[in-house]
Amino acid sequence: MPTTAIPLYHQKQKHVHHVHHEHLSSKKVVQHHSSRKSSSKSVKKEQAEARTAMAEPAYTVPAFRSADDTPEYQRVAAHCGRGLAELQQEIHRIKVATHTQVTSLAITREVQEIMSVKRKMPVMSDKAPEFLVDVRAHTLWEKMPVKLFCTVAGQPAPVVKWYKGDKPVDPLSTPGKYKMENKYGVHSLIISRCTVSDTAQYSAVATNTHGKATSKATVTVKRPAGAGDLSHLPGLVPITPTHASKLDVTLLDTFGVTFGTEGESCKLVTTMVVVPDLPNLPPEVMWFRDDKLLAPSKWAEMSVGGGAATLTLPHLNKDDEGLYTVRVWSKDGTAEHSAYLFVKDAAAPVAGAPGAPMDVKASDANKDYVMVTWKPPNITTEGAIKGYFVDRREVGSTDWVQCNDAPVNVCKYPVHGLAVGHSYHFRVRAVNSVGISRPSRRSDGVSALHTAAGEIEVIKIDGKYDIVIHQEDLEGYVTLPGPPSDVHASEINKTYVVLSWMPPSPSGRAPLWYLIEKCVGEGQLWQRLNTAVQLFSPRYPIFDLEDGKAYRFRVTAVNKYGPSEPSKPSGFIQKRDPHGVPSAPGKVVATRNGKTSVFVQWDPPKHPNNLMGYYIDACMQGSKGWVACNHRPYKHTRFVVHGLVQGETYTFRVQAVNTYGLSDESQESDPLFVDAALTAPSAPHGITLLSCDGSSMTVAWKRPKNTGGSKITAYYVDMREAASLKWREVNAAAVKERIYKVEGLTAGVAYEFKIQAGNLAGVGVPSEPSKPLLCEAWTMAEPGPAYDIKFSEVRDHSLIVLWKAPVYTGQSPVTGYILEMAKKGSSNFIKLTEEAIAHRYFKVKGLEAGAAYVFRVRAVNEQGVGKASAISESVLAKALPGAKEIECGVDEESGDIFLSFEACELAETSKYVWSKSYKEITDSGRVSISSKGKHSKLTFTNPEAADLGTYSVAVTDTDGVSASHKLTEDALKKMLELSYNIRHPIVPLKTTLNYEVLEKGHVRFFLQALKLSPAASYRFIANNKEVAAGEGIKISHDAATGVIQMTVEHFTRANEGTYTVQITDGKAKNQSSLVLVGDVFRAALKEADFQRKEFIRKQGPHFSEYISFYVDDDCTVMLTCKLANVKKETTFHWFKDDEEVVPEVAPNVMSGSCTLPLPLFSRKDQGIYKATLSDDRGKDSSVFDISGAVFEDIINAIAHIAGSSASELVLQCTPEGIRLQCYMKYFTEEMKTHWFHRESKIASSEKMRIGGTAEMAWMQICEPTDKEKGHYTIEIHDATTSHNRTFDLSGQAYSDAYAEFQRLKAAAFAEKNRGRVVGGLPDVVTIMEQKSLSLTCNVWGDPTPEVTWFKNEQEVVSDAHSKIAFESGKFASLTITAVTVEDSGKYSINVRNKYGGEFVEITVSVYKQGENIPEPKMGHMSKPATPAPPKSPAPTRVKSPTPTPPPSVKSPTPTPPPSVKSPTPTPPPSLKSPTPPKSPTPPRSAKSPTPPRFMKSPTPPRK
Repeated sequence: MPTTAIPLYHQKQKHVHHVHHEHLSSKKVVQHHSSRKSSSKSVKKEQAEARTAMAEPAYTVPAFRSADDTPEYQRVAAHCGRGLAELQQEIHRIKVATHTQVTSLAITREVQEIMSVKRKMPVMSDKAPEFLVDVRAHTLWEKMPVKLFCTVAGQPAPVVKWYKGDKPVDPLSTPGKYKMENKYGVHSLIISRCTVSDTAQYSAVATNTHGKATSKATVTVKRPAGAGDLSHLPGLVPITPTHASKLDVTLLDTFGVTFGTEGESCKLVTTMVVVPDLPNLPPEVMWFRDDKLLAPSKWAEMSVGGGAATLTLPHLNKDDEGLYTVRVWSKDGTAEHSAYLFVKDAAAPVAGAPGAPMDVKASDANKDYVMVTWKPPNITTEGAIKGYFVDRREVGSTDWVQCNDAPVNVCKYPVHGLAVGHSYHFRVRAVNSVGISRPSRRSDGVSALHTAAGEIEVIKIDGKYDIVIHQEDLEGYVTLPGPPSDVHASEINKTYVVLSWMPPSPSGRAPLWYLIEKCVGEGQLWQRLNTAVQLFSPRYPIFDLEDGKAYRFRVTAVNKYGPSEPSKPSGFIQKRDPHGVPSAPGKVVATRNGKTSVFVQWDPPKHPNNLMGYYIDACMQGSKGWVACNHRPYKHTRFVVHGLVQGETYTFRVQAVNTYGLSDESQESDPLFVDAALTAPSAPHGITLLSCDGSSMTVAWKRPKNTGGSKITAYYVDMREAASLKWREVNAAAVKERIYKVEGLTAGVAYEFKIQAGNLAGVGVPSEPSKPLLCEAWTMAEPGPAYDIKFSEVRDHSLIVLWKAPVYTGQSPVTGYILEMAKKGSSNFIKLTEEAIAHRYFKVKGLEAGAAYVFRVRAVNEQGVGKASAISESVLAKALPGAKEIECGVDEESGDIFLSFEACELAETSKYVWSKSYKEITDSGRVSISSKGKHSKLTFTNPEAADLGTYSVAVTDTDGVSASHKLTEDALKKMLELSYNIRHPIVPLKTTLNYEVLEKGHVRFFLQALKLSPAASYRFIANNKEVAAGEGIKISHDAATGVIQMTVEHFTRANEGTYTVQITDGKAKNQSSLVLVGDVFRAALKEADFQRKEFIRKQGPHFSEYISFYVDDDCTVMLTCKLANVKKETTFHWFKDDEEVVPEVAPNVMSGSCTLPLPLFSRKDQGIYKATLSDDRGKDSSVFDISGAVFEDIINAIAHIAGSSASELVLQCTPEGIRLQCYMKYFTEEMKTHWFHRESKIASSEKMRIGGTAEMAWMQICEPTDKEKGHYTIEIHDATTSHNRTFDLSGQAYSDAYAEFQRLKAAAFAEKNRGRVVGGLPDVVTIMEQKSLSLTCNVWGDPTPEVTWFKNEQEVVSDAHSKIAFESGKFASLTITAVTVEDSGKYSINVRNKYGGEFVEITVSVYKQGENIPEPKMGHMSKPATPAPPKSPAPTRVKSPTPTPPPSVKSPTPTPPPSVKSPTPTPPPSLKSPTPPKSPTPPRSAKSPTPPRFMKSPTPPRK
């Protein structure tokens, strides 16, 4: 269906008629609905009516693919008609200024020429997107359309996307709401029928392959003043038009005033009932803070579901403080709730540092700088703020960079030096004399962008086409720019000046930048400022101006063609603060608001100076410190302060805040007691008939649920006959009790009653009329109902129920009561007592915490159980916050026994009511009561048994503040004892009388009091006689420490007896005694004698420490003692068993100590050791007995060091068998050492020989067999620790060791049986000529060896001159008869058999008779005639499973004994076998293994 164009004035007329029609229909609906709703609902409907009157016809989304409906784009165009018309008018006004220079024909011709030129222009070079015309901000009324447009240049052509906040605009999400266009390079976004929720920041993002650019603008949608406008307190959120909804929503539990701290998380939750409850269609919920709609973000998370709407603030900041409102749309309109959230400062990094700034925003973003603004923090106890640091961070980075070197003292700062096209976050920190605050919350991201290159004009031709004309197109082909104009300071303060100017016209058809120059005063010396920076924006901040100097500025425009002429100089500009902080606010008035809140109002400052808001502080009476009530500037002049303590008195003050900081404090308000505001009480209820005698009726009622914040002082009773409508007063004078006897009634007539309550604020509304009560005399035998059921001491699991006796008692007195209980809402009452109780109170225990209960009471007499009382009001089993109990104690000064109570809640009119057995105490003879503030004390005058019982206290005009305490006999007895001690004080003692023996044998008697005054007096008594200070007796005291003492210098047997000290200190007295007789006295006397002798001993040289021992690291036992009072002449001696021991190093008495080393300690070192000191002044001695336990301790100490140093077991083979050796620092047989084979302990035997040397312990397996294979372990015990070393003698290790043993055994056998000279031959023989020479020796070998003699290496043959003899296989001789000089020479004998032999040489010298005997010339030492058996190789290196053993060593070659001179034959040696080869020498300092002293060597030595 085609759209018919309607003129604008026709559209307006049509709209007016439609509005009138809608208004009438709406009014009928409102009237019809108001008859069914309360007055509050009527107000809401009136608001809805007003909004409807302002509204246009509702827009209905057409059904798609419908042939009869108007196309969608035509509907949108119709709604946008008025907005486009207004836009065209604005464009027309802009166009007039240009058309004054040229005619419309010239413009048309120029446009055509330009278009033809543009068609002939070559393809533009590639270029990143650039906004030629930015999106501009709009402010409009509700239900009006708005068009946002911009112009973008770039190559390739940029793609433009529109965003609302951070979310892209999707036209399909709300059909008909948004429309996007792109015509002739102009990109536009059309928003139809705007609502308040469309208020947001919109941005156009242009992107191509070379980058992207962003242009942002804010759209603000306002509501007309008459559309639902309602006077309200500041902070209430105005109601927006009703949304259509089919859900019926009722709010249940709502969030209250909330307190948080920076860095914490917070949840605001509202539960609701939704009908119908559809899981896929939750109600529409909106959250507001200070009238501003919140959107989901990192700082605010929103959720709806499960019957609750939740706003989560995951990381609180002072930016989050404010009035929060939740609004839920329902079919009846909206349901909403508001409450304030307070966010206090987190702990500062340094105590005393200020709080963090808040509300950091970045604005006026351009290529040259970004203006950052913030709000200052509140300071109460912190020092004044000296300035602020601004930090920046690129989006996506984590590194913050400080922007200003020195603190800036205003709450805004232009940040320059940003990279174009980059986005940044900003934060601010406050500085005072103590330190730097925590950083603020970071700002939203902002980009440093190019400014628009020029302005455009849009001309609509025939309503169909838009022609875009750039300003430069209207300037012709001028290349050089004109000079800028209107140079002025748009912002001035003491830190910087923002210089602004108008761009030049013409601009020169090329991008511009600017040069700024300054000069001081009237001078003409111009100095360029931005030497290193190109400025592209027509404004720039200038720093570094000198204080007190006036400057002029001028600006030059530059493009690629050259600079313009300088602008006209600006006026004089001087750095200063034009406004400063606001003046102090006016009078502050505080009034009551609630139990913990106060309503504060104040007058605005006379000089607001761009006021940001106010800070309110409070001070509790009695405290000198002020506390901040709000932590974010509050804009209005009235504020509700929450979180105060009920019952305390506060004063308030206010400070105004602007960009320059905080004003002076206002005058303080008058002190205000915090309690609920006074109002008239609500209506009484529960009117009950208690008794009737036929002419009068006694009625009772329950107190109003709301007392109005003041004590109820009056009740007024009205009555009427049930058949009448006229009420009449019953009591002209006020009734204070909740019971009244109405007289002058007619029997048989039914009456109705109503009650009104009154307090200081006035008389409240009357109660609902009672049910008709028949005036008929009561004659039943049972008692009437009890009444006035009250509760006290309500706790989580218990409470006290109290009631009053029935007025009508029946035919006999009441003997007891039966109490019944039921949960709220239940009619199932249960008895709490099996039998009736005599008193009118009862403690109910075992309640369920948080559950609500009701009670009723029945009175009992001899005739039976009477009528039940009226059911009580419900009571919640939950203790009041901060509820405290009664404390019982004794006054430390007076000794009075008291009960004290501290109230957790208090009203200005509250009183403390003390009771015993829940009867108010009126007799002041036995107790006295004093109360002040939240504390009350009941003091007993003369406590005794009559005062035992249960005491309770209740605080009136509160929510049931009460407590009780049962005073028992035991508790009273203890407190009476304590009271007696306080009233009859004693001097408290820290220690009783005692004694100690001092040096010289003096005895000191002493005691210590906890405290003594300087005026304290005392006396000592010994055996009932006072002791006075004198010769040999000293008495003194120290008041500071409380010590009193007496010293007896000559303590003898005469001092046996009883000692007493009596002390008097003011009124306090005390005494302490000490019995010093019998064994106790003898021990003291013995100790005194010893100390006296010790003192005498110490006058000369003496031992300060007697002999003791220690074992050093080399296992040497050291006996040591310390000396004192010695001199050079002092002599020192060591003795063992009375024989003096002279150590290698003489003792040095002047060193203060002497030491006696006992190396290679063993049993032989046992004995009694003594050290003596002596000189001309005296002597002293010290005795040390090394035996028994002492000897064992020394051995254990040696074993500990030796065992710790023990090496791993090393395998060593010998001719007798296989030996396992363990090297250590020292070994002795007295050490507790055990060998184990597998798990069995080894005892020394012929098969298993155990021994050791000073350097090692060993175990030898003689003639080993396979049975001896396995693990071997040595254990060394030192009384506390067992040191173990293990060797695995099996496998290859055993095989190698056994082979080596066999080899050594064979070598030893050969050595034993080889031929050798046993003895008899000399080395040198000197003989005179013609004498007879006989060389005789003993030889040995098995088998018998062969003997050969040689002279000069030539064999000697037996003849008459040289006779050779060999007898019995043992005796060999060479006899030379009548020797001559020729017989001189080297003779030798070679003895050998199959196992080897020996070669022995003898030198023979023959001299002539009469000659001097020549000097003998030694021949060579005897050598084996044949090669000796080969040297045994190094022992087999067998690795133990434990650490590496020491390196193996070679067995030495056995050395033959030297030949012996024997001119005559020597008898044969004993038949013992020769010495076998020795065991290898251990590495380094270890000695060859030798058998221990108590054992023989494995093989006998050679003699």
